[in-house]
Amino acid sequence: MTLTLLRLATVDSTQAFLERHPELGFCGVTAGEQTQGRGQGGNGWESAPGAGLWLSAALPVAPLAPGILLQRAMGAVIEALEPCGLPLGLKWPNDLVAWKEGSLVKLGGILGAVRGGRLLLGVGVNLHRAPAIPGRAIPPAALADLAPGPVPDPARLAREVLDLWEDLDVVRPPAFQWPEPEDALAWEGGAGRCEAWLEDGRLAVRTAEGRVCLTAGYVRGARPDGRVGRPA
Repeated sequence: MTLTLLRLATVDSTQAFLERHPELGFCGVTAGEQTQGRGQGGNGWESAPGAGLWLSAALPVAPLAPGILLQRAMGAVIEALEPCGLPLGLKWPNDLVAWKEGSLVKLGGILGAVRGGRLLLGVGVNLHRAPAIPGRAIPPAALADLAPGPVPDPARLAREVLDLWEDLDVVRPPAFQWPEPEDALAWEGGAGRCEAWLEDGRLAVRTAEGRVCLTAGYVRGARPDGRVGRPA
């Protein structure tokens, strides 16, 4: 099945648009600009005209743990971006990242929610410009500033990602994952070293108090936000 892709010039949020229109059923929507773009944990996502990809989709609810589902959805975005020639990674739980001068930078993020029997996925990717957000441990960056190859056209990229999202049973590994075993990380309420990415989407971490498993849900989840760099 090829899902219909709606293209809007401006919208408050592609995710909010699909929430307001359950009558559209299963489809995708992309916009040239979002005036109230959404990020994780209720944060805003700057979505200036022509700066990036802003895409949401209403899909059948997949029988996968939320953390795994979002990781696979971002894996599909990474596969669609392969022609740009930049090794792209997945930062737990589901951020799109790359290395820049030995430190991680964030290129994109993804949201998920179940509403009225539909899975709503929303992704934002900084293609040509990134917002200036001081004080972030992992600062935002734009693909155009890092990639050796061509930056994809947002309309073509939206169509390709939407097609890949129709089969989230497929595992599409990123070029790298962060954190890797023994990487140090911190999050609100704790700190430790990564042990492993678990098959249910959780992250196993060794702390001074013992082993803990961080859980990522559809809308909010624990996130490692400590300052990071490429391991020596």
